[in-house]
Amino acid sequence: MMVNNFSIEKSEAERCSYDVASKNFIDGSDSPSSFLERCINKINSLENDVRAFVNTDFRNSRIAAKQSDTRWQNGTPLSIIDGMPIAIKDVMETASMPTEQGSPLFKNWSGGRDCAAVAALRDAGAVIVAKSVTTEFAATQPRDTRNPWDTSRTPGGSSSGSAASVGIGMLPAALGTQVIGSIIRPASFCGAVGYKPSIGGINRGGSFDGFSQSCTGILGASLSDSWNVVRAITSRVGGDAGSLGVLGPLEMPPPRLPKTIAFLETSGWLLASANAKTALQNALTKLQDSGVSVFSRHDNKIVSEIEDAIIDSVSISRDINAWEGKWPLNTYALDMDVSKLSEPSKERLKAANNMSQHEYGDVLARRLNARATYSKAKKEFDLCVTLSATGAAPMGLGSTGDPVFTVPTSMLGTPAISLPVLECDGMPLGLQVIGFEEQDAELFSFASAIEKKLK
Repeated sequence: MMVNNFSIEKSEAERCSYDVASKNFIDGSDSPSSFLERCINKINSLENDVRAFVNTDFRNSRIAAKQSDTRWQNGTPLSIIDGMPIAIKDVMETASMPTEQGSPLFKNWSGGRDCAAVAALRDAGAVIVAKSVTTEFAATQPRDTRNPWDTSRTPGGSSSGSAASVGIGMLPAALGTQVIGSIIRPASFCGAVGYKPSIGGINRGGSFDGFSQSCTGILGASLSDSWNVVRAITSRVGGDAGSLGVLGPLEMPPPRLPKTIAFLETSGWLLASANAKTALQNALTKLQDSGVSVFSRHDNKIVSEIEDAIIDSVSISRDINAWEGKWPLNTYALDMDVSKLSEPSKERLKAANNMSQHEYGDVLARRLNARATYSKAKKEFDLCVTLSATGAAPMGLGSTGDPVFTVPTSMLGTPAISLPVLECDGMPLGLQVIGFEEQDAELFSFASAIEKKLK
């Protein structure tokens, strides 16, 4: 069992920041190729234990990095992330590697094309290194990835490989997806920055995650790496159809300390460990000592209304996902080898078959009402905060952990970031900062200032 000391080594991901390294590319003291080789060496030394990747493509990565070397030397990089090594969650199509969706049904399957986000990354000069492990169909059934800080623990999911590889410093960034808690929770467990954008914020064309709450997002070694990646994508392909996508400067927005914060307990507070609660409360005290006003359901009416509105986030989201996941699960069960579907997938299909269209309409209405209630907070608060998970990553690999703290932001469609600034039981724990729809750049500004105060 590989066990690292998170307290000593937690800057591992930060040392892999591409934004920091690229400052030395123009004068030739470093290069994309050298950076890539450092990543490959790290992958080779840890991958047998962590098992973050389904496929790797080092040969083509090295070719792409050499081309990036030339552009930086000539002063003509295609973007800030030109040459950045990136992994792609294995529910997103890549022309250079199969897309298996974490399922035996799609072993070695390839559509022969890049999804919109990957096409944008290549256009920006990024280097597509690997496909990262996902749970089956980005849902609940775990695959092979281990937590990089303690391989007897879960890395979380469904963006398991993306979070594990970035959290331990194999790569500076990876793409993930979230419909329940699939970016924020694994980022918390593995010590990475996890960013879920506003609903529709990143174009999902060619990605097998069609749920109405689902978002493509970023697992990053730093806030700046995460922001640079998202803007490199959205400046080229925008958001989902009908959505403009994440806007803002191409480089990381400057830090701005929030004046007022709403602390959301969510239904997860009763399930959180004592140490996790203490870690969060200590962080809030530090922010208050810096002049930030913090309000909770116990002293603010709007926060209390929001808490009531999100109390059933888990059941609402699971019902919505059940109905929306009926296809393609029904065709997998009828037209393909049903024995290769996991029991959780079969149970989700059964739940969908037992739902009516009117029941689906009812839960959509409840979600809409919750979003309307949450929007009231914009008048009083700069952002909201809560935990990213109930505590340290649980022992065992049979589940990906409880998503109770992450479901509200998925249901609300708001941007959220897990900041790796807390610890619990010697393991990473994220502070979740939550913004308002289509105000992603503002959230990054606040998150950057909060990170500086807490570190």
